[in-house]
Amino acid sequence: MANPNLRVHEYHLLRSKPYPNHLRCLISLQPSHTISSVLQVIKSNLSRELSEEFALSPPVWARGYLAQSVGRVQIDAVRRYLDHQAEHHGYASRLQPPVYRYRASEPVPLRAAHASFELNHHLVLATRYRRSIFTSKSGEALATYWLKVAAKRGFAIDQMTVVPDHVHLLLRIVPKMSIESCALSLMNNGQLWMANHSPEVLVKEKIDQLWQASAYAGTCGKATTALVEWFLTQRD
Repeated sequence: MANPNLRVHEYHLLRSKPYPNHLRCLISLQPSHTISSVLQVIKSNLSRELSEEFALSPPVWARGYLAQSVGRVQIDAVRRYLDHQAEHHGYASRLQPPVYRYRASEPVPLRAAHASFELNHHLVLATRYRRSIFTSKSGEALATYWLKVAAKRGFAIDQMTVVPDHVHLLLRIVPKMSIESCALSLMNNGQLWMANHSPEVLVKEKIDQLWQASAYAGTCGKATTALVEWFLTQRD
């Protein structure tokens, strides 16, 4: 397969495998990229190259696509990691651990035209200077507010653990959304929530903003990146 200008657009093609009627690609993206725009560029560039090389008439590709996230670890491992944050940080032995856990009873359905997708991300937001800001009560209030934000913005929070100085989230996004925009939405709305409900906490901790200026975001799925890469090297 010809390289569809991946480096120009800052995508990194890890592996690809052509089939008679479809193409499978394993691609690493930047946090600001959206799956929908990435696939639009790839399809467009490949259509032009294939049309020129094999004299094919457009359109070369079907309108729809399948997009699934994978990562260094499987999603079940991420779920277990979020479940055990109290033990991991030494809060479990306290009479009233300053921890709040949320897990959706049923996954919120997400839809996009002409696409089948499952785009999972593990997102970690840390408080400014890792100050201890949240209690179990304020963590629950923040989680309730963020669930409303997610519903309005069109993404889903499947699991969340709030400890005093950081928050872990397992969330799903739609193809037209980047994980960067999702993280910024949560951070900005979290800042607004804190300013409206507990501004004295920021004053007490001597910080002028709730979050660190950066965040961790990692993809995850039912399979690992290594397993998918191996699969794409195998002969049928």
